[in-house]
Amino acid sequence: MIFNSLTYAAFLPVVLIAYWGLGKARQNLVLLVASYVFYGWWDWRFLSLLMLSTVVDFTIGKAMHASADQSRRKLLLRLSLAVNLGLLGVFKYFNFFLESAVDALESAGVSPNAPSLKFILPVGISFYTFQTLSYTFDIYRERLEPTNNILDFATYVAFFPQLVAGPIERAHQLLPQIVTARNRPGFDQIQSGLTLIAFGLLKKIAIADMVAPIANRNFENAETAGGSAMVIGIIAFSLQIYGDFSGYTDIARGTSRLLNIELMRNFEQPYLSRNITEFWRRWHISLSTWLRDYLYIPLGGNRNGTFNTYRNLLITMLLGGLWHGAGWNFLVWGALHGGALAAHRALGGSSPDRQVRVRDIPAIGATLGFVAFAWVFFRAENFSEAMTVLRHASWFLSSGPEFSFDFMTVAVAGLFVLITDLWQRFERDRAIAAGKVPVLSGALVGTAVVAITIFSGGDSTPFIYFQF
Repeated sequence: MIFNSLTYAAFLPVVLIAYWGLGKARQNLVLLVASYVFYGWWDWRFLSLLMLSTVVDFTIGKAMHASADQSRRKLLLRLSLAVNLGLLGVFKYFNFFLESAVDALESAGVSPNAPSLKFILPVGISFYTFQTLSYTFDIYRERLEPTNNILDFATYVAFFPQLVAGPIERAHQLLPQIVTARNRPGFDQIQSGLTLIAFGLLKKIAIADMVAPIANRNFENAETAGGSAMVIGIIAFSLQIYGDFSGYTDIARGTSRLLNIELMRNFEQPYLSRNITEFWRRWHISLSTWLRDYLYIPLGGNRNGTFNTYRNLLITMLLGGLWHGAGWNFLVWGALHGGALAAHRALGGSSPDRQVRVRDIPAIGATLGFVAFAWVFFRAENFSEAMTVLRHASWFLSSGPEFSFDFMTVAVAGLFVLITDLWQRFERDRAIAAGKVPVLSGALVGTAVVAITIFSGGDSTPFIYFQF
């Protein structure tokens, strides 16, 4: 199983002591061993897949860079794609495509005797696959020179703070930090790193884990839930996935900062977005920019006319949905967002880069409403369940709200998310802002620790994105 919060709290100090105590020459060795222990703790057998991707792309990267023959370079790139996407396809999508094919044949009156194979999905495979692919893509485009040290490259691929749930780091940003020996972080870095970890745990434990039982119960009982309960369940999941995923990113960034390595911001207050285009510039930024640079733009982007632009947006988001999970509901989720992005572009919408104002509230509300609606397909076990959830949620229009303990819990969680998002939006970087005023920093961290202590007695819910 993946480390829980208590195990991670014991694991991290040991890594830090070894990392800073053994000297610069052994830093990457410590990181690699720690990363393999971290990943192997879940299931050591799947370390072989991680190592295979590492060796393949390290070797292909060097061969591609050394070759002046464009056809050979293209062949090597295709080999990297075949190995990485092949592994991803077998372990993540084989059952989905097999079952879809069987259903299609059965609907046509054919009863195939298909094999029954069940693959365990390796945790984090979607994340590290995209990370290694960006390395070979950038070498192929001659935007990056390969590293000649396999230890450095293996550390880049397996870097434990962001290995299983991102952010998906590009080689040009993370690899130079891995290659270069690091000095010990200064007081400001330690302070901001611990602040990020504290707020990440706060989002996970006091927000995501607090509303997760409400979302789970209402989705599981969708057949009998009333309209108000179903709407509360949808809102609860919207808060859960944000607190869960952005909380993980904060912990990853804070941990990395203690190692004197900087990871990219993966979230910038997406629930304060005024339109769907702005939402995707603020939600899961490492994935949205990856899809833009390695899929949308190669497809043609917005260079070949209006129709092709809309087609490229839809294809990109459909594949983005499929990246998240092997199911028709994920394809529908991607299609909804692709269609919304195309519609926003068709209407001449823009994404102003300015602070939130009172007059933005209707646009924020409409965007958040659409995002929550689409989350139903993301959360539901299948398309049929999603439609049941939406049908029952529609009864809310006639029955109206019902005030309950669940309602109050979700309202408190939503208020906390609003407060923290407004703080971050105005200050841009929570860690930097907190460091400006030591008293404020202490108060924020102290509040986070108290809240974590209060809410940590409940059941711990695994991070949602571990399943991707």
